[in-house]
Amino acid sequence: MLIYILLFILFKECILSGIMSVNGKKVLHMDRNPYYGGESSSITPLEELYKRFELPDSPPESMGRGRDWNVDLIPKFLMANGQLVKMLLYTEVTRYLDFKVVEGSFVYKGGKIYKVPSTETEALASNLMGMFEKRRFRKFLVFVANFDENDPKTFEGVDPKVTTMKDVYKKFDLGQDVIDFTGHALALYRTDDYLDVPCLETINRIKLYSESLARYGKSPYLYPLYGLGELPQGFARLSAIYGGTYMLNKPVEEIVMEDGHVVGVKSEGEVARCKQLICDPSYIQDRVRKAGQVIRVICILSHPIKNTNDANSCQIIIPQNQVNRKSDIYVCMISYAHNVAAQGKYIAIVSTTVETSEPETEIEPALELLEPIDQKFVSLSDLYEPTDDGTESQIFASSAYDATTHFETTCNDIKDIYKRMTGSDFDFENMKHKRTGGELFCCP
Repeated sequence: MLIYILLFILFKECILSGIMSVNGKKVLHMDRNPYYGGESSSITPLEELYKRFELPDSPPESMGRGRDWNVDLIPKFLMANGQLVKMLLYTEVTRYLDFKVVEGSFVYKGGKIYKVPSTETEALASNLMGMFEKRRFRKFLVFVANFDENDPKTFEGVDPKVTTMKDVYKKFDLGQDVIDFTGHALALYRTDDYLDVPCLETINRIKLYSESLARYGKSPYLYPLYGLGELPQGFARLSAIYGGTYMLNKPVEEIVMEDGHVVGVKSEGEVARCKQLICDPSYIQDRVRKAGQVIRVICILSHPIKNTNDANSCQIIIPQNQVNRKSDIYVCMISYAHNVAAQGKYIAIVSTTVETSEPETEIEPALELLEPIDQKFVSLSDLYEPTDDGTESQIFASSAYDATTHFETTCNDIKDIYKRMTGSDFDFENMKHKRTGGELFCCP
């Protein structure tokens, strides 16, 4: 039997399978693991997490029942008005999922954390800035809110395709601390490279943050009940509805090539023939290159993070300049309120791009915010990216997951793979027309 597209199942691949199935492609999923999601899965029960990280002891009784835990290996939040939510709505995968709004978004400055101000009212009330800085930042937010790339009257002397973001900041006379949290906690850049490029993308990123915040009020972020492992399963169900086939616990022995093109995958002596293959970098080590490392530390707590108003969930971004680094440090915290931990317990995950030979030392500023910590699980992951675009071989590799705690970069990779496979841009509106569109349910 000829399969049009064969995928090795990770989160990105599950989303693409759902989209391709809706588009009428015949899809087969294979995974060497006995569960969906690969590296982006949620681990349950808690005993399995201890085994995975080779801890010598079992969880203490104070951790509660092991089956009450669903711990994300790569935690990320969804922007309420972002690309992944649009994919969920347009494919109606939301019918399988319930969400909670993340209770707060914070930024680190001078050893303390502060709520990220993203509206005019919050800007005037924020302790992050002095009185005159607040007024200047408020004017900047008004400019961003009114900005329309199709209406030059809203540009206020800025050419969005030429003027750099550094010059926009100068125009509004914003100080370095304000620039730090604007670029890293609102626009969600990982480095300061964006300062020297035209400002259009940055303005649109800040608008996305504000629009996402406006949807539910507490923060711009959402998180699914029972953990992120529910997301790949949701897209897997969508693919199955449209004829997709799944094979878990299936070892991959060989990728079969003919004349430089993929024609199938061999597993347990049998070959599944296909025209295209999507996979994560671990399946094709000869077609990817190492682009760095990410350290992630899963921390189990018995308390909310200090200075977050006892939030049951939050994100904290530590901008690079605040800790003399080249890239940001991220903290994302969820809890028993999301059905991912035992009653009264919290899960905080720290992540960053590795810059030195002592990665655990690099994240100390974040770990200090979380003390006391009941248990830590430390992992180092290599970042791989494909060495070619796959158009010749028809093997399309996804990039490894970065350190960010949101899905926007993940969705960019999904759209990039889609374009390389089909030759056309991913069209949200076209997807919406093929499905009737769903609703996203947020629990209080």
